[in-house]
Amino acid sequence: MGIWHGRSGRTETGSRIKKFRSKRKHQMGRVPTETLRGEPKRKTIRGKGKSKKVPAFTVKFANVIDPKKNETYRAEIEDVESNPANMDYQRRKVITRGTIIKTSKGRARVTSRPGQDGIVNAVLI
Repeated sequence: MGIWHGRSGRTETGSRIKKFRSKRKHQMGRVPTETLRGEPKRKTIRGKGKSKKVPAFTVKFANVIDPKKNETYRAEIEDVESNPANMDYQRRKVITRGTIIKTSKGRARVTSRPGQDGIVNAVLI
């Protein structure tokens, strides 16, 4: 069946809504990309129009910004410390936006969306 981002078949109170058409291609969804730590692995996904997404399945390095010195470093990701988005992601060490990661330069908070952009940008904390 797949993931579908169309209207639900039921109202808020639970009564059924009569379908007036079938599913459409523009209502398709996909399984979320859960970025993990490891050797870099990406895949290009064609979007609507000319847009392309390159989600990162696994990443090894992060672009870490030091706000005090105003410098950017390429640091290796050593560990995923916490993920405020989801406790299950924290246990499985999934990297999303807002995740606290341990890098070779220190602790940093992820500011990019690796499951959408394919790159990990972070700010030292």
